[in-house]
Amino acid sequence: MYLVDMCFTEPDKLTAELTAQHRQYLAKEYESNRLLFGGRKVPRTGGIIISRHDTEKALRQMLDADPFIQSGAVSYTITEFVPVMAAGEYNNLIA
Repeated sequence: MYLVDMCFTEPDKLTAELTAQHRQYLAKEYESNRLLFGGRKVPRTGGIIISRHDTEKALRQMLDADPFIQSGAVSYTITEFVPVMAAGEYNNLIA
């Protein structure tokens, strides 16, 4: 499993249209269950995504095609982790 930490690098490029494109692009990843959770940071300096992509390479390929990344407005870091504990309804996510 992977944690993606997205950081706004050029906030002036972040428009409502670009945000809509970003969300539309990610929607297919959520439908395929490769992305589990995502949302904005507070304060709004970027966002966090939890991914179940099979490999980091596959995740990077998906992220690099994201309109946010392609615009240069956002950068990201990836941290791989192995969940070992979860609340009852998320036990199916434990490796």
